[in-house]
Amino acid sequence: MLGFIWRQLRGRAGRSVALVIGVLVATTGFVVLTGATTTSRLEVTGAVERNTRAAYDILVRPKGTRTTLEVERGLVRSNYLSGLFGGITKAQYEQISQIPDVDVAAPISMLGYSTSPVPIRFDLTDAVDRTLERQVIRIDRTFVAERGLSTAPGRPRYVYVTKHPLIYPVAQPDFDPNSAVREYSDGRTYQYDEDCGDVPREVLPDGSSIPICEPQSAVHTGSWSASTERELWSFETVRLRPDGRFDDGYDRFHRNGGLPTATDRLVTTHQVTVPLLLAAVDPDAEQRLVGLGDSVTEGRMIRGDETVAEGSFGRGSITRTVPVLSTSRPYLDGAVRGTFTRLPGVRPAGVPVEALERTVNQAVGVRAGSGEYTLTNGYRDRLAEGISDTGCCFGQLSTIMQAGAPEYERLPDGTLRVRATPPLDPEVYSDGSDLNPLPRPWLADDTGTRPVHPLLRPRADGALVSRDWRAVGIFDPEKLTGFDELTRVPLETYEPPRADGADDRSRRALGDRPLEPSGNPAGYLSAPPLLLTTLAAVPDLLQDDPTSTQRTAPISAIRVRVTDVAGYTERSAERVRLIAERIVASTGLDVDLTFGSSPAPQTVELPGGAFGRPDLRLTEQWSALGVATVIIQAVDRKSVALFLLVLVVCALFLANAVSAAVRDRRTELAVLSCLGWPARRIGALILGEVTALGLAAGLLALAAAVPLGAVLGVEVTWWQAALAVPVGLVLSVAAGAVPALRAAARAHPAGALRPQVTSAHRGHRPGTLIGLALVNVSRTPGRTLLGAGALAIGVAALTLVNATAYTFRGAVVGSLLGDSVSLSVRGADTVAAVATVLLGAAAVADVLYLNIRDRAVELATLRAIGWTDAALGRLIGYEGLLLGVLGAVCGAALGLGGAAWLVGDLPAALVLVASVTALVGVVVTCVAALVPGALLRRLPTAQLLAEE
Repeated sequence: MLGFIWRQLRGRAGRSVALVIGVLVATTGFVVLTGATTTSRLEVTGAVERNTRAAYDILVRPKGTRTTLEVERGLVRSNYLSGLFGGITKAQYEQISQIPDVDVAAPISMLGYSTSPVPIRFDLTDAVDRTLERQVIRIDRTFVAERGLSTAPGRPRYVYVTKHPLIYPVAQPDFDPNSAVREYSDGRTYQYDEDCGDVPREVLPDGSSIPICEPQSAVHTGSWSASTERELWSFETVRLRPDGRFDDGYDRFHRNGGLPTATDRLVTTHQVTVPLLLAAVDPDAEQRLVGLGDSVTEGRMIRGDETVAEGSFGRGSITRTVPVLSTSRPYLDGAVRGTFTRLPGVRPAGVPVEALERTVNQAVGVRAGSGEYTLTNGYRDRLAEGISDTGCCFGQLSTIMQAGAPEYERLPDGTLRVRATPPLDPEVYSDGSDLNPLPRPWLADDTGTRPVHPLLRPRADGALVSRDWRAVGIFDPEKLTGFDELTRVPLETYEPPRADGADDRSRRALGDRPLEPSGNPAGYLSAPPLLLTTLAAVPDLLQDDPTSTQRTAPISAIRVRVTDVAGYTERSAERVRLIAERIVASTGLDVDLTFGSSPAPQTVELPGGAFGRPDLRLTEQWSALGVATVIIQAVDRKSVALFLLVLVVCALFLANAVSAAVRDRRTELAVLSCLGWPARRIGALILGEVTALGLAAGLLALAAAVPLGAVLGVEVTWWQAALAVPVGLVLSVAAGAVPALRAAARAHPAGALRPQVTSAHRGHRPGTLIGLALVNVSRTPGRTLLGAGALAIGVAALTLVNATAYTFRGAVVGSLLGDSVSLSVRGADTVAAVATVLLGAAAVADVLYLNIRDRAVELATLRAIGWTDAALGRLIGYEGLLLGVLGAVCGAALGLGGAAWLVGDLPAALVLVASVTALVGVVVTCVAALVPGALLRRLPTAQLLAEE
């Protein structure tokens, strides 16, 4: 039998080579495509493992603080620390710290906003007309925030420039504040003016001097909190010296206790009020978690045992100073714009303070320039002064404001609309004692989105308590070790939130830049905690407010890192899950597994503000929990599905090829049957030939798989290539089994020599060419289903790959990590899917070729009675179209089913993808049908009719 098989293969070398090529293509394609699938999975899991390194693995929050929205969508809201003011006790913190395998448990206690002064400076040098003896420069201020969308005018400030000499009051150690006279720098004493205060005097040419009132702030009633910074005004006096330089001003002279020095530039400075968020941490835990101590750029790190320093000022008054670590980056989007106007005809010397502003405002002026100064630059100027008692950095804590979390209204399309709140009550900024020397920020009058309330109240015994903070060191948040770029926002404690425009209108309004925190505690975007003190200081800070719940439960959140956990693996995920279960069991707190999470975009509608900001549609990054797990599970399901689809389509392709070879030998097999060969021997002959060809093709595939994979950029290992041999054998035997059984079952020699195409029954006369094509396709249902099935599986594979890409880009994950991973998924998988579609199209072409061979006499008869080659071509084309539509529609339906299993839903976008994929499959099939259609012209019509 073996010798006979060898002679048959050698005697029909062309047919054998064709079949070997078919098996080789299918086997090599299977090995390379499954190698691509394996490579894709390794790339995905590697990308997930590399990009899920985080500062902490578990987030613990007070019971009940996880919102319904977070639970439903599996998210942690952006800037989750804002609005969390206490709720976890120190005992619960100790319980978490003592759980085995907890590497770091870092608590953080959010305390609230402290208002701090930041200098704003305008250079007026070029606005001065040096030919004038006296002039006033008016600065018309405009306060700007939120990418320039919120603006508000402020009262002007004034700088009086005179060439006349100036004299100043001299600070005396034994000065009596109740004295009616003041000693000046010319050695004389002058009457004290209660309306003007300690002000410079302008020396006139006749030797006399006139006081120049310099109100350093607005004249207002009530506490400082009754006015915002844009309502304040000031009047400064500067001398222009004969050498062209300027006195550096009364403020510095007064501080230094000496004569003013000369400067080349005339720079005026005023303060704006900036709220900074204060939090308390455990310095040691923070160092282990994010390297807080390593980020200190100036001064020193705060110590865990540092508490509030207490002193007194005056009878019955107490001062409490909190040591803090202050930020080097304020993360505030705000500025002050100034328009300069020169007023040459103003003579302010001797004008009473109540008439001074009216006098200068009535003067006619000349435009003299403009400038803009950002809060960031002002903050940096303050840092440049260096840490000292009189320099950087300090702020008041007599009033601490706590801003709650925003509330959302969920719209039908999934968008979150932020609920607006009224402007703040001015009393929120007041401690009732007027110890806060700073005015309210101008944005305090804006429409808000967060409820704000004061943390500390006045003491019941009426004692005055002045609280402030002073920096012992400066830290740079950018130097902290924390989250990977694909996982850091918004779980990173010190990362400022940003929101991009979600539509063209919002992007244009923002100037294609993200919206950033404005510094308004009631505003939507809240800056991270930028002032850090110690947990040990919290009890002293809150001792004057017995109603505060934070005294007993000061901790707002605990960030937990688990030992022996690095990148994402199933083992690491299980370790984190077990620790989280222990935390819940021991404390009852809300616990979120942040391990394997990634930012996920949420669309938010922000209502317009009172200062011009329009309604904005924003994309904000929240954290999707468990993203890594979803991606790994999705890619595993996709790998298995694609693996099976490639295997099946290769088997169908081979089955069709072997069936074609067997049908091509039907005369030969009939002769053998006439010679007395039993059916089982004929079947063994077919299987033997197919097995030999499969073995040869498997060995060739073994040699070709690795180089072909290298050319295609797919890693195919030698052990994967070795699978080509058993796969070739198994596929060949499986593909040849049915044709062999069919050949063996034809026991009647005459039937084998000329088998009937259809069984005898009453025929149906089709009236159209498409109807005839439909009849022809249905005459061989097995062969039709074989070709259409191969195409269907290819279309299903391509639909499944598109569904996978859709999954990673938004349907389930919708995260930065998913977007990143999808880039490594689409390439290899698309090659595999496209190859399966091409194999399916080749199977359809093979079916059409067999149909032409079987119906050669029929087609020759049609040509003989007048059918043109074009009509016969259209007939074959319609048959190919019907096969393509059948396979493509079934494949799209199968692919949608797999996509629904993969995604867990059936979005309209996937239905559209499946429809487009099906259309592509039909087009490819029609193109493939052109090849067998070309054989029509080669049919020997006369010879076929003569033989018939």
